[in-house]
Amino acid sequence: MTTDATLDYNSPYIANLRSTAWWLYIFHAVCFLFTLGIFSFVPLILNYLVRPRAIHTWLYTHQTWQIRSFWWYFAWVALGWVFYFTIIGMIFAAVVWVLAWCWYTYRLIKGFLYLNDGIPMPYPEE
Repeated sequence: MTTDATLDYNSPYIANLRSTAWWLYIFHAVCFLFTLGIFSFVPLILNYLVRPRAIHTWLYTHQTWQIRSFWWYFAWVALGWVFYFTIIGMIFAAVVWVLAWCWYTYRLIKGFLYLNDGIPMPYPEE
């Protein structure tokens, strides 16, 4: 197992993990923009496969950030569908979907910018 203390910021291991996280942000964004997240399960699976390799590094927070972003976006879109198919109606569903879209866009952009600056993402205590 590797730790931050034993890994240089520019080590090949960290560079590989950073590159992977970068491509996964791009993959999430492409799936999100072209399919509104319908195919985002593909980068999500890759996040789950890559995250164990990033444990004890600052890049672990980026993998977790992407995973949590997907699941919260999924929950908000599902809530929108509940509104859509109930008496509450399409207007509330549209509002929820637009807010979810804006929030997910913010999360992807923030994560991408933090990754490029080499900053770990805020990580909630578990």
